Amino acid sequence: MGILTKTRSVTPGTRHQIAADFSELTKSKPEKGLTQGYARKFGRNHRGVKTTRHRGGGHKRNYREVDFRRTKHNIQAQVVSIEYDPNRKAHLALLHYEDGEKRYILHPRGLEVGATVVAGTNVPLTLGNTLPLKNIPLGIEVHNVELQPGKGGQFSRSAGSSCTILAKEGEYITLRMPSGEIRKVLENCCATIGQVGNVNNSNLCSGKAGRSRWLGRRPHVRGSVMNPVDHPHGGGEGRAPVGRKSPCTPWGKVALGARTRKGNKSSNKMIVRRRKK
Repeated sequence: MGILTKTRSVTPGTRHQIAADFSELTKSKPEKGLTQGYARKFGRNHRGVKTTRHRGGGHKRNYREVDFRRTKHNIQAQVVSIEYDPNRKAHLALLHYEDGEKRYILHPRGLEVGATVVAGTNVPLTLGNTLPLKNIPLGIEVHNVELQPGKGGQFSRSAGSSCTILAKEGEYITLRMPSGEIRKVLENCCATIGQVGNVNNSNLCSGKAGRSRWLGRRPHVRGSVMNPVDHPHGGGEGRAPVGRKSPCTPWGKVALGARTRKGNKSSNKMIVRRRKK
């Protein structure tokens, strides 16, 4: 687990800054064979139309190919290094397999360099191993959980997140998701033992707007300071109130408290209990 450092108030930008010291990382440059360049879209779709606001700029990145499927079954791999990934909150662990292949996986909390991990149907229940949910006991924390067998992990991949196995009934496994939602997943879906590392990521404080720009985040402008043509909250003399029953998005939808999940989604039957607002 990385250690957080609070900087001295030498400048306004360092007054409230809380940064990570990256002490658990063991390698500064990525594995060249597992990286590739890619052009970020900065919140725009295939037509170039902006679909997500407040994106743009940022430092140039290389994409790391992460193995979310863990398809090399019953072949042991050794953890060679723990590395930083600019494309996600979690850190990566570089594996060297016995047959010579190298792959990246999400770094589980507590997994150290030199440890051995393996994926398969009947493998030990140790940190970093991947196996079907039906072979994992109740109460165990898992991450990188598949939604469909063989598709690769989709749940619980962010820093510090994990799912807990609550029950087994028929062909379904009941999980408590990181959001608090309780959901059923097919028993043949695979998951990795442990919690995703870099758990202190949620306690970081950038300290200044410039650090957000380095990460590709542009300023978030309040609707109340816009004109009426730009936002429902805009206009008025001075600091005017919203002028509606509840705050709205720029397109007039209710912004706070309204549920946006479609009522006819086929996966609704898998949700036992919705997450809290």
